[in-house]
Amino acid sequence: MLNRVDQWHFDNSFVRELPADPEPGNFRRNVEGAAYSTVTPAIVAAPTLAAHSPEVAELLDLAASAVAEPQFAQAMAGNVLLDGSEPFAMAYAGHQFGSFAGQLGDGRAIALGEVITQHAGRQMLQLKGAGPTPYSRGADGLAVLRSSIREFLCSEAMHHLGVPTTRALSLVTTGEQVMRDMFYDGRPGFEPGAVVCRVAPTFIRFGNFELASWRGDIDLLRQLADHTITHHFSHLSEVPNPQKYLDWFVEIRDRTAFMIAEWMRVGFVHGVMNTDNMSILGLTIDYGPYGWLEDFDPGWTPNTTDAARKRYRYGAQPQIAHWNLMRLANALVPLIDDVEALQAALDGFTDVYGQLWTSVVNAKLGLGEAPDDEVARADAGLVDGVFSLLQRRETDMTIFLRQLSDLAVADITDAGTDADIAALVGNALYQPLGDSEADQADQAAIATWLRQWAERVAMTGTDADRQASMRATNPKYVLRNYLAQVAIDRATGGDMSEIETLLDVLRHPYDDQPGRDDYAAKRPEWARERAGCSMLSCSS
Repeated sequence: MLNRVDQWHFDNSFVRELPADPEPGNFRRNVEGAAYSTVTPAIVAAPTLAAHSPEVAELLDLAASAVAEPQFAQAMAGNVLLDGSEPFAMAYAGHQFGSFAGQLGDGRAIALGEVITQHAGRQMLQLKGAGPTPYSRGADGLAVLRSSIREFLCSEAMHHLGVPTTRALSLVTTGEQVMRDMFYDGRPGFEPGAVVCRVAPTFIRFGNFELASWRGDIDLLRQLADHTITHHFSHLSEVPNPQKYLDWFVEIRDRTAFMIAEWMRVGFVHGVMNTDNMSILGLTIDYGPYGWLEDFDPGWTPNTTDAARKRYRYGAQPQIAHWNLMRLANALVPLIDDVEALQAALDGFTDVYGQLWTSVVNAKLGLGEAPDDEVARADAGLVDGVFSLLQRRETDMTIFLRQLSDLAVADITDAGTDADIAALVGNALYQPLGDSEADQADQAAIATWLRQWAERVAMTGTDADRQASMRATNPKYVLRNYLAQVAIDRATGGDMSEIETLLDVLRHPYDDQPGRDDYAAKRPEWARERAGCSMLSCSS
């Protein structure tokens, strides 16, 4: 393990192998014929380490003593450039909310370079909120504490849930104030500034290839593809062209499908599935106005910018991923030059995702593998039934499925009335069942479905084995927006302890944690409409 952060070994393949912007100045401009621009992070007044992930530090070979050194906070804020670091901002384009936006690029993210680690291989370090770049357009390139806390916590929460994601090493406050119009209502105010160090093998996105293809820069397009394959899909390196590029697209398709299935499994809604926010590695990237379903509403989006169209709602995420892959496929046509084969690969997304989702939902319900076609058809009905049930009245999906995971078959078969059976999952309901006609109908629907489910899972083996399997895929703890907001409120007042507590809870999302049931509770009523606890803007 390394005792100082300046002992990292940098090997910056991206800047070494790909063309650079020849203009060294840091001013807003169109950048053509280049994959990136060199740029130095802004100096901040008083960087202070607010939180870090010990797991990511270990991933990067850092001992605890290295994190404790003052140099660590200075480096993770961008004040100190480490030997071998070659900071840069990537150039890319993207489709935003369905429309092509032209050049975008890293407007407030500056990569320090790539470190070679002992066990995790090549890892790129990127500072988000470290100042302006040539791609910042009219913005300042900075980030505020509230959005940085959300990014830091969610990166690690998703990892511990088992969802493919970029990681977060550190959260550093800058000692400076940043002007933001949080509600886009013409009333901006100052907020504490912060920088998050994000970590991934690469931050290359669909949009990198869109930019080169849109400009007709086929040489750059090929260089980007070859670089990505060499370093991140190396098993394809010896496949002859153009088959190599087609095989590569198929792998991107499959990784993307897996990522989306995992989002859907845990009830995560990204909120901004623009193509410039889609990782070429199939990692969850760019945590902005994300959220978890609380009442189960497939039409819910956490993004206020998307409130009218709901393009990026929970239930549309698989279709949007498919649409985004189509944009990537279009960008890669000059390399593959076989539109029919590329179309067939793209069309395969539906089957790949469908198989993944069937496996995911069967695991969540403890159904196991159906022994025959008749049971498989009945299972499909159970699945449709549970999602109809969750939408029948305001029901928390995470709590409902976790309570289901804890039930034994006898809990249902030995219960006397519909009311007794419905009460077994009653804690998942935002409004308790009463005596009204509508409530009685809901009670009967819940009891009917639970009886059918109990009859089916009785075929799968022992309660104990099934319960353990279901608990391993139905988390008890997720990063609900109101939990993040509590941590933000306290941190804004100078108390960073809730960040650490919440991070620790989220390290073990599938385990029962005595004394921490409050972190697994439904959204409280005070958080229903409060900013930051329900929907959020992109302002950060």
